Amino acid sequence: MKVSSLILIAASFCVPLSAGAREADVAQGQQQNCGKVKIAAKPRPSRGALVGENATRDTHSVGKSSSTGEKPVDLVICLDTSNSMDGLIGSAKEKIWDIVNELATAKPKPHLRVGLYAYGTPSFGAQTGFVHKVVDLSDDLDKVFTELTALRTYGGDEYCARVISTATDRQSWSDAKSLKILVVAGNESATQDPNLNVFETAKRAITRGIIINTIYCGSPTNPEASAWREIASSADGQFAAIDQAAGTVVISTPFDQKLAELSGAINSTYVAYGKSGYEGQQKQSAADSLSRQMGASNFASRAMAKASGQYRNSSWDLLDASGEKGFDLSKIKNEDLPPEMQRMSPEQQTNYINEKMRKRAAIQKQIADLNTQRAKYIQDERSKSNKGTDKAFDTAMLNALRQQAKQRGFTFDAK
Repeated sequence: MKVSSLILIAASFCVPLSAGAREADVAQGQQQNCGKVKIAAKPRPSRGALVGENATRDTHSVGKSSSTGEKPVDLVICLDTSNSMDGLIGSAKEKIWDIVNELATAKPKPHLRVGLYAYGTPSFGAQTGFVHKVVDLSDDLDKVFTELTALRTYGGDEYCARVISTATDRQSWSDAKSLKILVVAGNESATQDPNLNVFETAKRAITRGIIINTIYCGSPTNPEASAWREIASSADGQFAAIDQAAGTVVISTPFDQKLAELSGAINSTYVAYGKSGYEGQQKQSAADSLSRQMGASNFASRAMAKASGQYRNSSWDLLDASGEKGFDLSKIKNEDLPPEMQRMSPEQQTNYINEKMRKRAAIQKQIADLNTQRAKYIQDERSKSNKGTDKAFDTAMLNALRQQAKQRGFTFDAK
């Protein structure tokens, strides 16, 4: 089954309400800002590797937030791919950027990392319990989105306990003070695993501070739903039952086209460097293409996400890298800089980066302003068509995101 999008969304922000399992609600979000960052410019003779490593270090798999004052949020999503649930997959892909946008409005500023597992497909192998790690915990949201859109369903055995155990033990979870969430979605019995007790597995996860939220794709009155509810209760999480036929509410707005244009414009502010530079730009372009194919609404939401503080590309973009602790432009090898910067003096390089930052900040502000108008338009349209109820899965999950995150120390601006 492919419980991608809706689930993904629920997952990402399902935070414990209390010891009991509960159900979810509504919301939607937006923006963030970028400012001028001063970059040290030192004589070129001192050029070496980027502080602490080299110019192509991977900042996406770090277990702690790299920026002072940020609060880590780790979200691992486990999707049952054993049965045909393409409607849910489509919903997940449609709404993942809205989840990112919602979290971007939280204070203190979160540092979101997302991991992705698929389970229940025979080709994953019996030795793994038919579990496949798709993406390690990462703040590379382009990669997560691309891999999510590539998921396909195929019949098989669904070992819920095995995917919980695997994700608990084999991910680089952040420290004890961070918010750590594991979301498991499925549509059959959660107790199928012949080797592991799913309830004991869930209890072991919570002893490590990992909350488990479960999503049962079916009626909450189905006898199978009770086990999914108990798993969430065992790990201080939330339970939700979804009607896969309900889909998700997608509303086009007069602002989507302009946001799409700004999404392309903000790409021009990225300054690729190092061995990861070309790959990063290609990945960004590929994710743009996938989002555009999904329609104007998805692409508009992606534009807002790209303008938020949760969209990070410090492993290949000099502007994002400059915000990392200890970054020193003068210590990047000249050959790792883009061609146009290799011919510049240190002062010119600093001015070049700062000008790109000013341009990015201006585009981010335009996106934020348009998003305010877009959000109001969507709210008004939902009111007219009575589509703002909790029958819409994505609306319920976004509500839960805010409600639960607040209980874990986050605050959100009033809407």
